[in-house]
Amino acid sequence: MPKPSLLFAIASDDVSQVRQVLESGDAGPNDQVGPQSALAFTLTNDQLSHKNEIVKALLAYGADPSALRNPGLNPSSEGGEGSSGSHLPPAETTPEGMDPATRYYVTRADTTHTRQTSQLIYRSFFQPLTRVRYDLIGQDWVLERLFRVLSMHSQRLSVAPIVVLLCGPSGHGKSLLARKFGNLLDVPTHTVNMTTLRSTHDIWQSYSMSPYEEPSSNTLAQFLLHNEGNRCVVVLDEIEKVEDPKALYSLLMPWELGRCSPEAGKRHIDVRNVIWLGTSNIGHNLVLEYYDSRPDPSKPVTREEYSELMDLSRPHVSQCLGASLLSRVTAVLPFVPFTTEEKMAIAAEAVYSLAGDATKTLTPQDVETIVTKVLPSYFPSEGARSLHRAVSNQLVDLI
Repeated sequence: MPKPSLLFAIASDDVSQVRQVLESGDAGPNDQVGPQSALAFTLTNDQLSHKNEIVKALLAYGADPSALRNPGLNPSSEGGEGSSGSHLPPAETTPEGMDPATRYYVTRADTTHTRQTSQLIYRSFFQPLTRVRYDLIGQDWVLERLFRVLSMHSQRLSVAPIVVLLCGPSGHGKSLLARKFGNLLDVPTHTVNMTTLRSTHDIWQSYSMSPYEEPSSNTLAQFLLHNEGNRCVVVLDEIEKVEDPKALYSLLMPWELGRCSPEAGKRHIDVRNVIWLGTSNIGHNLVLEYYDSRPDPSKPVTREEYSELMDLSRPHVSQCLGASLLSRVTAVLPFVPFTTEEKMAIAAEAVYSLAGDATKTLTPQDVETIVTKVLPSYFPSEGARSLHRAVSNQLVDLI
């Protein structure tokens, strides 16, 4: 049976098949589909119900948005010439003709910052993580700092294990990033619900509690033993909500020396290749207050401002988790409120997700109208959830 082509996968409106073709290497994201680039073909195909998801898949695997400005890869539609005979690309392939979510992802992929950040882990084991920016909206500085940490480890410029704490207000992508980490790297993940711990020994006996992972009967100790010496991910969800801070003491040795001893008298387990990710709402108020105190809160956070926020966040983490534990954390990465473009992208994706088949009747302009109406309903303390709720209310009245 012949393998499906990229053209067939896109035309079939099958996102998983598009990913499968690109993952296999049977086709490239910049291959031509007839006279157009794959990206232009997708954007101009009005029959696709999953257009946004297919565009994201193409971009995640390296589709070049500059092809949309190339007449050879994005030829004009009929009558698509300017008064001077210049090339006018099809309206659907211009930012003005895209819905807010598609416009956000295409524009993001086309920035110098995105390309430079991706280069940090290019050709390393961590390279597949660059695709996370097509699942996670916003948090560009988080990804830059994270990729720098991973780059140092891939070049063996650091001997301590990778321990990253994702902190800040709820609803801004911390859990999503942690969840996607192991999936994109194709390595096992074990998620510990830290609110259930009562003693220092509990962490090693905890089962994986994520609804997004395959059910497992392995405790964390068994998971680490089964994956000893190999890359794997341990997510410590809501790490600050542990009932007794002493329950965290057993993390001191693995985070510093890359070894753990779940049971007294038993041999140590080598955990040097484990990636430890903690999620936490620590610094919630600090992040929101810092964001609003800037000279122009409507503008995106700059690299310098983000560096300052990182420095301000560490004392808050130290106060909550203890200086001894914090000293073993590679990076504390605060998540910041969304910009207007990011809020619009989140709301647009919520429209597609919640409206179902009804989205077939919505034009990009219809989606933009709905999105514009819900923007005032964004609350930084609630993040994306506030936008999802507002979109849901709008759709009840519309559909």
